[in-house]
Amino acid sequence: MKPKLYIVSTPIGNYEDITLRALRVLKECDFIICEEYKEARKLLSHYQIQKELVALNEHNEKDISSEIISKLLDGQSAALISDCGTPLFSDPGHYLVSLAIQNKIDIVPVPGASSLLSALVGSGMDFEKFYYYGWLSPKREIRKKQLFDLKRIRETIIILDTPYRLQTLLEDVVKVLGENVQIVLAFELTKGKEKFYRGNALQVYNSAKKENLKGEFVLILRNKISDHNKT
Repeated sequence: MKPKLYIVSTPIGNYEDITLRALRVLKECDFIICEEYKEARKLLSHYQIQKELVALNEHNEKDISSEIISKLLDGQSAALISDCGTPLFSDPGHYLVSLAIQNKIDIVPVPGASSLLSALVGSGMDFEKFYYYGWLSPKREIRKKQLFDLKRIRETIIILDTPYRLQTLLEDVVKVLGENVQIVLAFELTKGKEKFYRGNALQVYNSAKKENLKGEFVLILRNKISDHNKT
């Protein structure tokens, strides 16, 4: 059989959100490629799965990918997972997948939980067309410049950032894009504290500041109402 590299989506918070197919692949593959051992072991332990783990992260991807490809070409199969959600979105693994394709190794996506789609479908915004920006710069001046550049985007925009920068990001959105830009903050999706904060930027920022929010989030915003929604 041809070697296979499975791209396996895992839950973004609630462990019940894994697919039957994902569980089968994780149980049947020869080894699992993870981002961090701690998170992977915690996840696999929950499902009572014991497998050889190979860590692949931004620091070692170029070096470890060749070793992984050698194992696959020897006839083994592997599952690539991230710390949570769908791999490769703002996560390492792109170089490995590219190398696998070069070596004619089958890439098999195993779809599942995604914070982006979960946030979009719960936002109430029109997302027939959307612009995924991803992670902003941790440097505030660069981040403000990035937000300023987003003023020209008229589709729904998706932004990610780390939990501890949530309030400063919202503050920058108010200052750069204006307090009336419409946003949805999808906070702690699928977890016990899951909540959607909807309104203009100033309203959501005030709520985040008042509740001292700090947690995983997806920020969705719209600069203006699209033309087909105008009256």
